[in-house]
Amino acid sequence: MVDPDLSVEFCGVKLTNPLVLASGVLGTTPELLLRVARSGAGMVTTKSCGPGPRVGYPNPTVLDWGHGLINAVGLANPGVEAEVEIVARAREGLSPLGVALAASIFADTVDGFAEVARKMSEAQPDFIELNVSCPNVADEMGQPFACDAGQAAEVTARVKEVTTVPVIVKLSPNVTDIGSIARSVEQAGADAIAAINTLGPGMIIDVHSGKPVLANKVGGVSGPAIRPIAVRCVYDIYEAVKIPTIGIGGVSNGRDVLEMVMAGATAVGIGSAVRHRGFAAFGHALEELRAIMVRQGFGSLKELVGIAHT
Repeated sequence: MVDPDLSVEFCGVKLTNPLVLASGVLGTTPELLLRVARSGAGMVTTKSCGPGPRVGYPNPTVLDWGHGLINAVGLANPGVEAEVEIVARAREGLSPLGVALAASIFADTVDGFAEVARKMSEAQPDFIELNVSCPNVADEMGQPFACDAGQAAEVTARVKEVTTVPVIVKLSPNVTDIGSIARSVEQAGADAIAAINTLGPGMIIDVHSGKPVLANKVGGVSGPAIRPIAVRCVYDIYEAVKIPTIGIGGVSNGRDVLEMVMAGATAVGIGSAVRHRGFAAFGHALEELRAIMVRQGFGSLKELVGIAHT
């Protein structure tokens, strides 16, 4: 039997397969991004960077709680000036491999997002991802922009004014109607959506000490436990907009990838699964996805996007 076609087109960029390294996981150096690309990802995303360097929170910052992860890294990053160099070097290595690169950014103001996006554009990534949805620094930065349709749209429109690089807006599950927020950023010019960011914040308490485990006390929840929520969010977004979506949240294997695609995702992010399956998470997921498609007689992944809606 002929192997199924796993390639997808995302905002005019052809990806050899739908798998995307989610932001915040391994995306800190060109070397790590290249290693993920060689492990099977069709696109890689950098860890989010902001206007200036951030040390982030002290350890412990990440905990495996048995059904997924909870983390509060605190947006640690070297700042956009240094990140531009990292992205440019990564781009040089990724281009020969045919793997796309998304640069994730954040800021605490609308103009801050625009300035970081303008500078990041100099590195010529394939996409700029707007992290408007991080739940771990609300005390410092206020309510995430993704929690308000108007604010999310304002950030999107302002960034679109300063860059020609396609813009992906990363949305939060911590809202009552993610579809309406997706519509607002689409109308503001977003080229694509990534959904979802981590759920929460949540808390894990050490029953021996009686204290929260994370140094920040609370953190974003990810992993298999949140996948049904992520799938529902992707489903709602597909109903609401025409632009493509990267489905993220608890994806661990090929079956999970196919579920996200059927819900409406054009591409599918893998993050916390790397903790358990290592760099091989991408290759294993592709093998599993291919095997399921062969078994069920599916010839092309593109034909399966959103079929849960029919």
